[in-house]
Amino acid sequence: MPDSVSSVTFPPAFLWGAATSAYQIEGAVREDGRTPSIWDTFSHTPGRTAGGETGDIAVDHYHRYRDDVALMAELGLNAYRFSVSWPRVQPTGRGPAVQVGLDFYRRLVDELLTHGIKPAVTLYHWDLPQELEDAGGWPERETASRFAEYAQLVGEALGDRVEHWITLNEPWCSAFLGYGSGVHAPGRTHPVAALRAAHHLNLGHGLAVSALRAVLPARAQIAISLNSSAVRPLSQDPADLAAARRIDDLANGIFHGPLLHGAYPETLLRSTASLTDWSYVLDGDLRTMRAPLDALGLNYYTPALVSAASSPVRGPRADGHGSSEHSPWPGADDVLFHQTPGERTEMGWTIDPTGLHELIMRYTREAPGLPLYITENGAAYDDKPDPEGRVHDPERIAYLHGHLSEVRRAIADGADVRGYYLWSLMDNFEWAYGYGKRFGAVYVDYATQARTPKSSARWYGEAARTGALPAVDFAA
Repeated sequence: MPDSVSSVTFPPAFLWGAATSAYQIEGAVREDGRTPSIWDTFSHTPGRTAGGETGDIAVDHYHRYRDDVALMAELGLNAYRFSVSWPRVQPTGRGPAVQVGLDFYRRLVDELLTHGIKPAVTLYHWDLPQELEDAGGWPERETASRFAEYAQLVGEALGDRVEHWITLNEPWCSAFLGYGSGVHAPGRTHPVAALRAAHHLNLGHGLAVSALRAVLPARAQIAISLNSSAVRPLSQDPADLAAARRIDDLANGIFHGPLLHGAYPETLLRSTASLTDWSYVLDGDLRTMRAPLDALGLNYYTPALVSAASSPVRGPRADGHGSSEHSPWPGADDVLFHQTPGERTEMGWTIDPTGLHELIMRYTREAPGLPLYITENGAAYDDKPDPEGRVHDPERIAYLHGHLSEVRRAIADGADVRGYYLWSLMDNFEWAYGYGKRFGAVYVDYATQARTPKSSARWYGEAARTGALPAVDFAA
């Protein structure tokens, strides 16, 4: 690689944003009527998170949102993707909204618009009200109906000011890490529950799209954010190709099959037939789930490399999704995950920007005419202030340059990519990892809550202001 790379330019209307989620940043978990979510319960259960850390305070965005928005504006961002806390708006997951909860998001949206920043609302980023989990959670059909009701409440409150809407963030994680491997809330470990959860998340998405259409202006864009995986076989051996197909079905096809094509992949149904007969898929479900989208959100971090195993895999899997004796891959006990070669982030994830280009072009082929947004992409590094209090993170700059260059290459190849949301705006509660993994472009001192933009934030801000990637000196 040369010592420096010249600028790469983007279309003038391209959105340059950052993304966060409610439980990871807001704090204020017991204020203004908010009740526990599954992540409150999970993080307060001993042994579930690193060091027993919780999102009780997180980075106190609930009280510091004005300063955080001002910081986004200072950096030059023109878009911000945030999620609404379901238990802050509808504490039991049923009934009327709590207006004081909605008022927080009204104020946040107004603040963003005042600073010329487009808000993008994600309705669900994993914080299911605990009462709904107590009633069975996502494996139960009723939860999908409750989600649609909640979506309508938020749409009615914010639809006059918000154009960009996302129903679900990474339903794969909700289903398979929450109900399969148990490394995410609610921490259940049953493969059939995971498959049922995936179906009802799909159904909830479709019902929510219809509910939003009924209350949003025609100009609104409705999307979903999928953490699609670039699944690659270790070799071209038929057994390895079949293993890759199985994981691709569970990572990707289980969601984009019904949402984009109106059907679950036949190969998925066959590979899971020993676990479930899919009788919870009722007449009309697939039609509901295929509700027309205005855009598709793509979250990408690292590819997957798989092969067939000579015997069923037991114990924790090296698949990048935490350590558990329980698999997040129902019906794939004969698939082995391999560490892909190359440099890695603090999460242990291999850095491979080509996987992002691969997925963008895949969806360009599968859903022609559907605009794409990169709704998450970023890296965790062990960032620390220097003696002067500055935070230099050249690794993250190189990461962003590499992935954004692949986005631009995809645009040149004909993909309609309209925006990029860096994960994340600032360091925050990283789920089961607690506060030990820093994904932010802005450093947060958790003891004082002081925010310090890292060098990557300044680099990214320059890209946002100019529409071009500043040169990177890889020798520095």
